[in-house]
Amino acid sequence: MSAIDELLVGFRDYVLSRSDLTLQHFVEGFDWPAQPRSLATHGLPVVDYLRKHDRLGEGAEGVLFDRLFQAANELHWAQTYSITDFGADFLQRYGWVELFGTRGHFASEEMAGGFLLLGPNVHYPDHHHEAEEIYIPLTDGSLWSKDAQPFLPHWSGEIIHHPSNIRHAMRTEDQPLVALYLWRGGPLAQKSIISGRMQ
Repeated sequence: MSAIDELLVGFRDYVLSRSDLTLQHFVEGFDWPAQPRSLATHGLPVVDYLRKHDRLGEGAEGVLFDRLFQAANELHWAQTYSITDFGADFLQRYGWVELFGTRGHFASEEMAGGFLLLGPNVHYPDHHHEAEEIYIPLTDGSLWSKDAQPFLPHWSGEIIHHPSNIRHAMRTEDQPLVALYLWRGGPLAQKSIISGRMQ
C-alpha cells in the first residue's frame, strides 16, 4: 500500500471515528472512493512548514498528521489563487491537496476532501463558495471568523462548519495551520469568491 493509499485510509478512519453529529451527517451515505487517479507529484513552498512542524504525538490528529507527513512528497499540492488575488507572499505560505474529489488523487463526484496548509502569519481573507464545508484543524492556535464575526481561536480536533455561501476567513500567528477539509453540495472545483474584507 502506497503512502497516499494509507493517507486515504487514515483520513476515512479519522472522520468515521468522530462522534460529532454535524460531521456524521455530512458524510452519511458517502461511498468512500477506492479508484486512484494518476496525478503528477507537485510541491509548493508551504509544504516546508509541514516538514518543519513538530510532530503531534499519538492522538488521533497526530496519527493523521503523521500519515500526511509521510505522503507529502508524493502528493499533488495546488493553489486556487494567483498573485493578483492576494500577492506573492500569500502564495509562499498557502496551499492545499485534494485527496479525493473531481481533481484529487482518488476520484469522487460527490464530495471532495483533503488538507489545507497555511504558514505562520497568514491572513486568508473573507471568502465564500456554494459548497458546504467542514474543517478540522490538526494543529492548535489558528483564528477563524464566520459571517463577519470576530476572529476566535480554534484547536486541534475542533469541527468548524461553514454552510453554503457563508463568508469565512482564517488567520495564523506564529504557528502554521494544517487542517483537514470536506466539501459537498456545490461545484467541487469552484474558486472561492473573495468578499473583500481584508482585516
